[in-house]
Amino acid sequence: MHLPFRFKGRPCIVYLVLLAELEFYHSRKIAPTRRLTLGRSYLPIHPSPGNGSLLLAAVVARYLKQVDFEFHDEYLGILKKVQRGERVGQPRLRHRLQKDKVGLARTRHRLSSLNGKLRISFDDADAAPEQNVLAAAYVVGEFSYSDRPATMNLLLKAAKWNGEVGEDFLRYLLGQHKNYIVRIGHKDTATWALHVLGITSPSPSRSEIKKRFRELLRTAHPDTGDLTKNYDAAQRISDLTEARRVLLR
Repeated sequence: MHLPFRFKGRPCIVYLVLLAELEFYHSRKIAPTRRLTLGRSYLPIHPSPGNGSLLLAAVVARYLKQVDFEFHDEYLGILKKVQRGERVGQPRLRHRLQKDKVGLARTRHRLSSLNGKLRISFDDADAAPEQNVLAAAYVVGEFSYSDRPATMNLLLKAAKWNGEVGEDFLRYLLGQHKNYIVRIGHKDTATWALHVLGITSPSPSRSEIKKRFRELLRTAHPDTGDLTKNYDAAQRISDLTEARRVLLR
């Protein structure tokens, strides 16, 4: 679509093209029940990874960091189940997926091109962060089995991002960042390490760091942890070890 307007007294045309849209319905934040259902989304995924995958990854990057850290492993497990086409028991992240949308509110997130420049617009009306990330996960289940891995790879990558969701994030998704710290969306190695270990204190004690590392290591280790709740056990252990080293340095 083109939108006419005037700039310094001269008529101008703005070209806005819708590239992808995620639509879902949900209970409101103040509602006693927590419900979610998918709407009619427009999520092109070809050529891979596709604009639809970029939008879903952006939703995960924006809202997962607002979800309680204790639910992150559960969410990563949901992504794996959806990719494999396995049944996802309900409720998850305290929300129940259903088909009926009567009485539910609607949320729509969009990826557009404004005069050739990518633009992500989030609808922050009345959806809880859990509802946003669950919608992004469940809608991938509507893709063909062979198309799911490429999208899931982006969603898992987006789960590591902790910065603003804009041009830097899109470059990160597409592998255009060179600096590791910038790539993961943190201002320095310390904030990244605190995020990995789920420590909220900016100056934790050495004993707190070691204790938290041991707790998370037990859930990540392939011999003792539940691999359905870990996107990559080896990578998780590597991240935890590096985070401990950074904070104890």
